[in-house]
Amino acid sequence: MSSKFLQAFTLAFAALLAACSPIKVLNALTPSSTFTKTASIAYGDDPRQTLDIYRPSKASPNAPVVVFFYGGSWNSGAKDDYGFVGEALASRGIVVVIADYRLYPQVRYPLFLQDNAQAVAWTYQHIADYGADPKQLYLMGHSSGAYNASMLALDARWLGEVNMSPSMLKGWVGLAGPYDFLPIDNPDVKPVFFFPNSPPDSQPINHVSAAAPPSLLIASTSDSLVNPTRNTGGLAKKLRAADVPVEAFYFTKTNHATLVASISRPLRWLAPVLDRVTAFIQATDSAGSNARQSPTK
Repeated sequence: MSSKFLQAFTLAFAALLAACSPIKVLNALTPSSTFTKTASIAYGDDPRQTLDIYRPSKASPNAPVVVFFYGGSWNSGAKDDYGFVGEALASRGIVVVIADYRLYPQVRYPLFLQDNAQAVAWTYQHIADYGADPKQLYLMGHSSGAYNASMLALDARWLGEVNMSPSMLKGWVGLAGPYDFLPIDNPDVKPVFFFPNSPPDSQPINHVSAAAPPSLLIASTSDSLVNPTRNTGGLAKKLRAADVPVEAFYFTKTNHATLVASISRPLRWLAPVLDRVTAFIQATDSAGSNARQSPTK
């Protein structure tokens, strides 16, 4: 793509986003031929405890499954807004679960993590009915959703409450996640974590151990909301020190919001986020398969 065309396209698309809801624009431009959707399956009793499943139209038997958690500072968000994520991953042969969960002020830390764990447990128990292999289970999230994914992957308490453990995950993916954010600056987030008495055990970076599943961390160098050096860089460093397989990528053309938006078809030229996620899942699944086939030494 030439620089002049790219500049013109960027300006035109920016004008479109300014005139409309960015999420609605992305979803309106998302094709529906690549997946079939099963909507609003209850995994709990609360109206917010529901999930959607996106199945590839050309699914392979025993496909991997990704449970995706959206961001919104634990104050906002809806699974229906992230159809473009479901479509993108489904187009790569991955079954996708996008879960709603309770938000502030209905709940505070750690109750939304308990919702997330329930959604993961439902997926593990039922996803074989939708063509996926529960032994190829991945978590993924953006922003506060990446925090949620990281806490389930690193802090065994939450999956333990639903008779699971992080060892049952093949890996997890964090996009622009806050993993080390005390003391809290964001006024929207302060009440969620009981500021100024925010518990240290709420921080993912404090739960790193050698037992953590493989990780893929992606961030934007120009992220002004979540510091990529402290959060993505700091967590990657600690995971490496614990000998946990981790990949970290930083992209320059995206910001905090457009990092996840670059998964959508109209914005993939911004960064190869979808390619990185797909490659990570293929690599970890292949490594796991090889390990299962290799004799014990």
